[in-house]
Amino acid sequence: MAPEPNLPSDLPEIQDDPETYAGLTREAAEERARARGWTTVRAVPPGAMITMDYLVGRINFEVEDGVVVRGWEG
Repeated sequence: MAPEPNLPSDLPEIQDDPETYAGLTREAAEERARARGWTTVRAVPPGAMITMDYLVGRINFEVEDGVVVRGWEG
């Protein structure tokens, strides 16, 4: 059994463009993101106060009226 990754450099890079999620419903975007390998999916409303720490494997969605208006990595 392979050891669990514990450093950012141990994780495979996800080949996905977070900006392509704009226009999807929150549910569809979250399902697609998990299927493509994102380990953490965070959805926030526009203008929400969030931490700016970078987390490997996380995709963030700004969601307005149930639709993704912006996506970014970290």
